[in-house]
Amino acid sequence: MSKIPMTAHGAEKLREELRYRKSELRPKIIADIEEARKQGDLRENAEYHAAREQHGFNEGRISELESRLAAAQIIDITQMPATGKVIFGVTVDLADADTGDELRYRIVGEDEADAKNGLISINSPIARALIGKSEGDVAQVIAPGGTRELEIVQVHYI
Repeated sequence: MSKIPMTAHGAEKLREELRYRKSELRPKIIADIEEARKQGDLRENAEYHAAREQHGFNEGRISELESRLAAAQIIDITQMPATGKVIFGVTVDLADADTGDELRYRIVGEDEADAKNGLISINSPIARALIGKSEGDVAQVIAPGGTRELEIVQVHYI
C-alpha cells in the first residue's frame, strides 16, 4: 500500500471524525434501530429502514477513515527546517503578476483540500508549479483558465 501525504492537522481532523463516528454516532444509531424494532412490523417501518441505512453509511465512513489513516504519511511541517523553499504542508503567500492580487494557500493532501479556505491539494496545478521553488521565485501555473505567473512572496512553516 502506498503512503498518502497528510498534514498533522489533517490527520487529527480525521481521527476526531473517526472517534465521533465510533463512540458517539454508532451507539446513537444502534439505539435508534432498537427503538424502531419495538414499533412492530419491520417490512413497513420507515424509521427502521432509515436507521439501518444510516448505520450502513456510518460503518462505511468508519472503514474509509481507518483506511485513509492507515495509509497516511503524516508530515508535521513545524518540525521541518524553515529554508524558504516550498514543500508539502507549507503556507505560501503569493502575488499574481498579472492582476496584483495577493493569495495565500496551504499545500495539503487530497483529503484535506478545500480551495475556498485556501487549502490546495499537492496534486493541484498551483501546488505542482510551486513545489521546489523558493521565496522570490516566479512560478508559471498552467491551469484550465490559462497560464498564470505567481510570485512567491513568503513561505510559512506553520
